[in-house]
Formats: sequence, C-alpha cells, structure tokens
Amino acid sequence: MSIATFHTEKAPKAIGPYSQATAHGDLVFTAGQVALDPGTMEVIPGGVAEQTERVFANLAAVLEASGSGLDRVVKTTVFLVDMADFAAMNEVYARAFGDHRPARSTVAVVGLPRNVRVEIEVVAVRG
Repeated sequence: MSIATFHTEKAPKAIGPYSQATAHGDLVFTAGQVALDPGTMEVIPGGVAEQTERVFANLAAVLEASGSGLDRVVKTTVFLVDMADFAAMNEVYARAFGDHRPARSTVAVVGLPRNVRVEIEVVAVRG
C-alpha cells in the first residue's frame, strides 16, 4: 500500500521538509499544527485559547483535504509550553470535539516553533 500526501491552502504551508498530512490505508496522520494564519503565515495574536482555536481551524482544513474531519479523529497529541495553559486549551478542545472523545496525550515541552504556546497533531480515519 502506498502513502498519500495532502496539502491545502486553507492551512499554513509546511515550514520545513514535511507534509501537512499523510495517509496510509484508512488512517490519516497530520503534522502538528500551530497558530499560524494560513494567509499571512504569522502567529495569530492572543493567548493559548486563541491559539488553540486557530490550531483547530488549521487541523479541520487539513483533515478535510485528506478526506476526513474532526469527528473522525481517533487520537490527539497536544504539546504545551506551559501546563498552566492546560485549562484554557482544554476548554477550546472540548468545544472543537463536542461529544466526540478521541484518545489524547498532553505533553509539556520546552519550546515550540515560532514561540507559540500550543501545537496539536491528530490521527484520524478517512472516508
């Protein structure tokens, strides 16, 4: 089985040698998304809540381009620069998924690209 790659202009272009998403079989794997505006490639203003909202908009666009959606996510990994931001991120996360509850890992990291506060990657089912 081959590996497919996906790209959309509705999400920030890759800022390195990687794809926005890849798929193998029925599974799609997104690259980590940060709070970049896809039109300007600049970090959006605001705190972790605003950044998390932008991250989910970017993820939704990448998932749509790959034939999936947030309602088909089976696993997420959240990277936070400061675990004190967990509650604010979690509030936006809960709204983004509604009643859907994918498995999740949340990891504290020393830093993220462009000095953002949050990065999220997902694994979803296509089709």
